[in-house]
Amino acid sequence: MRCTAVAALAAVLVAGCGTDEPPRRGVKLTIASPADQAVLRDDSVQLTGRVSPARAVVRVRGEQVDVRDGSFKANVHLEPGTNVVDVLASARDSRPAMLALRVQREVTVEVPDLLGFSPGDARDALTSLGLEANVEKLGGIFDALLPVDARVCETDPAAGTTVQPSTEVRVTVSKTC
Repeated sequence: MRCTAVAALAAVLVAGCGTDEPPRRGVKLTIASPADQAVLRDDSVQLTGRVSPARAVVRVRGEQVDVRDGSFKANVHLEPGTNVVDVLASARDSRPAMLALRVQREVTVEVPDLLGFSPGDARDALTSLGLEANVEKLGGIFDALLPVDARVCETDPAAGTTVQPSTEVRVTVSKTC
């Protein structure tokens, strides 16, 4: 009796819970570019790929894209940092396919040449680029007696250096550069 019950349960599982439908084929989806974990500097990237069957509907980040002869492409906007790009393909009478890739947008800023700027103008220029200014005044006791305004003498990192946003730039100012 026990063997009969086990055999009956196995028959139900093999039968697919009573359905006579053959298993559905799956949509095949591949991404040609960009590669997963690509590091880019641009604010957008063209995603390209292939899908089978060629009549499948493809959505990139929820937006339907054109599919021609099984090929598709989409322009994807990238935010600074890591972006997850999901791609979903579906076709009638087929299991859908989904891929997600990570693309990192690296954003850098070049330290501007601030020599001769006033401390306030240097701070404003750095802030507008997303950098932080640390203004340090140099000069001795006689500096207060000079009838000229203090100006930027040096920056660290130096002008032309590429840095990440929010980097602190030390700005040295004096009346006697």
